[in-house]
Amino acid sequence: MSGHPPVRSAIWAAAAAIIVLAVGACSSATTGSISASAVASIGPNGHRPTLSGAGSTFDAPFFAAAFSKYQQQHPGVTIGYSAVGSSAGIAAFSAQRVDFGASDVPMTATEQAAAQGGPVTQVPVALGGEGIAYNLSLPAGARLHLTGPVLAAIYLGQITHWNDPALTALNPGLPLPEAAQINVVHRSDGSGTTYIFSNYLTAISPAWAAKVGTGKTLHWPAGQGAEGNGGVATAVDRTPFSIGYIEQAYSQGLTLPFAALRNQAGNYVTPSAQTVAADAAQKPAITPTDFSIVNQPGPASYPISGYSWALVSTRQPSQATGQALVTMLDWLTYDGQASAATNGYVPLPSQVEQLARTMLGQITGPTGTHLLS
Repeated sequence: MSGHPPVRSAIWAAAAAIIVLAVGACSSATTGSISASAVASIGPNGHRPTLSGAGSTFDAPFFAAAFSKYQQQHPGVTIGYSAVGSSAGIAAFSAQRVDFGASDVPMTATEQAAAQGGPVTQVPVALGGEGIAYNLSLPAGARLHLTGPVLAAIYLGQITHWNDPALTALNPGLPLPEAAQINVVHRSDGSGTTYIFSNYLTAISPAWAAKVGTGKTLHWPAGQGAEGNGGVATAVDRTPFSIGYIEQAYSQGLTLPFAALRNQAGNYVTPSAQTVAADAAQKPAITPTDFSIVNQPGPASYPISGYSWALVSTRQPSQATGQALVTMLDWLTYDGQASAATNGYVPLPSQVEQLARTMLGQITGPTGTHLLS
């Protein structure tokens, strides 16, 4: 890996973490849609791992660290995870090509009804924030300041140049490039990260709500698309005068800064463990149908924050696989949260940890026996 420059190395490390194999086995990365044959090939000596998952790139750095630690503690269990985006993960899970999915937005009732494995249990597994990365040459210590409505106007294609009066008014004294066009970067794949980002813009900008709205896949008014959080980070890194949204964990090792975003209290904040936790604390009682925590009140709240969810068939077709899956997810949402704290995420609040355990308690084996011990 020594041939990669610093920014590329960090992105490569995140991508390489997409597939996590048993301790001692090699790892590799995959992109794009996932097929049954691809899943079956994941694992040492070509064998399918005990547990296979697919979905959110938001989760990939956390899953890489947590699954590695779990496999060290449980050498008889192998976990394979393919970070192909929330929409592709939902599709793979719904077609029963993987044992669990992961999405930064819970499945809708329509999506659940289409799942071949029957009723779906959705378990909160991760909490994080999305930063607004930008590629500008600014003085050391200087940071771009944005508001939600201005950010929405950029993504609507209404603010097209860095010296637009709306931007210079928010950044007095900052030497923004005078004639440079803003190169907007967004996700090209169906993405829960996009859902959280667009959910925030919908909450903060009536113009965005009316013209685009909230979703995993959008009709973008402006910009170029890139696949996955790593792809957006790469595009912003390679493109001068660009801007893009990425999950906070992907900033580790990057030279790209995050903008300071004005929150509901009027304070400018950047994504961090403290500011994401402050936002989540304002709405402790989430559910799979009432899950949005964007733009919460509070002086320290970072407004583009959200949870990610594991998707599991409520009635497991295999007692052994179901037991292994529930045991792993129970660990992931409690002891495994230590890996969240050290990888750019926020440990689940206690009330959300309890929700995770309640949801896991609904899962049964093929004979109806509950699997949570």
